[in-house]
Amino acid sequence: MPRTEPGLRSALAHCLPSALAKTVEPQPVSGLTGESWRLQGAGFDVLARGASGQKTQLGVSRRREFRLLRVLNSSGLAPRPRGFSDGWLLVDWLPGEPADVQGWQHALAAGTLAATLATLHQHRLSGYPLDLQARYARYWHSSDPARRSPAWLALQRQFLRRRPPAALRQALLHMDVHQGNVLCQADGSLALIDWEYAGDGDVALELAALFCGNALPVATCERVLADYVRQMPGLERERLRRHIDAWIPWVNYLMLLWYETRWHQSGNRDFIALAAPLRRFFHLPG
Repeated sequence: MPRTEPGLRSALAHCLPSALAKTVEPQPVSGLTGESWRLQGAGFDVLARGASGQKTQLGVSRRREFRLLRVLNSSGLAPRPRGFSDGWLLVDWLPGEPADVQGWQHALAAGTLAATLATLHQHRLSGYPLDLQARYARYWHSSDPARRSPAWLALQRQFLRRRPPAALRQALLHMDVHQGNVLCQADGSLALIDWEYAGDGDVALELAALFCGNALPVATCERVLADYVRQMPGLERERLRRHIDAWIPWVNYLMLLWYETRWHQSGNRDFIALAAPLRRFFHLPG
C-alpha cells in the first residue's frame, strides 16, 4: 500500500471491499501524481485518487470531483465513480490510450475534440459553479511572497474587483483539456480524465482555457470553433468568439497564478519559465 495506506485501506473497505479481500497491491500510475494508484482484480479495475496538502492549496476536492462525476455517470465522457471515502476517490479505469501528439492533432483537426466538448456542454449542470476570483485569492496566498511585487499586487486587486465577463451559455466545464487528459477509445470517440478543476461556467471560458492553455495556433482555434458551433444549436460564431476574447485575460491570469503556486510548492524552476510569458503579457517584472 502507498504511504497513505490507512486512508486508502479505509476507502477500499467502504467502496470496494473485494480489493481488500484479495490483498490487491496498488500500482502507481505513470504520468499522474503520486496520489493516483491503479488496482486490478477479478471484477474490478479502478483508479484511486487521493489529495495532498498541495492539491488542497490548488482548490482540489476529491469529494466535489466524486459528486461531479456522478452527474456524468454513463455519459461515456468521464470515468464512472465507484465511491469516495476518507479523502480518496475511486473511479473505474477507462479503457483506451492517452492521446499522443498525432492523436491530439487529429482530435483537433478532425473535430472529435470539438464534438466531445459540445456533448459535455449540453449535459446538465453539476451544481458546482466555478469562481475564478476565489481561485485567484487562494493561489495568491499560496504563491512565493518573495515574488509578490507591488505591480503584481495591484494586478491581483484589479482582478478581484473587476466583474467577470458575462456568460454566453452556462454549462458543465472540464477546465483542464490538454493532450494528457484526452483518452482515445477503441470506437474512435474521446473521453476526458482528471476532472479536479471542473465546474459550471461559461462555454466561452472553456474554449479560452483550451486555446490559451495549449497555445493553439490561430488557424487551429478557428477550426475548433467552427466545428464546435456546428454542434451547439443557437450559438453564433462571432458572438462566441467575442466572449472567448473577453475571457482570455482571466484565463491567462489563472494560469500565471497556478504556475506561481506550483513554483512555491515544488521549487521546480520549470514553473518559473512557464510563468515568464504570462508575466510579460501582464507587464509584470520577472
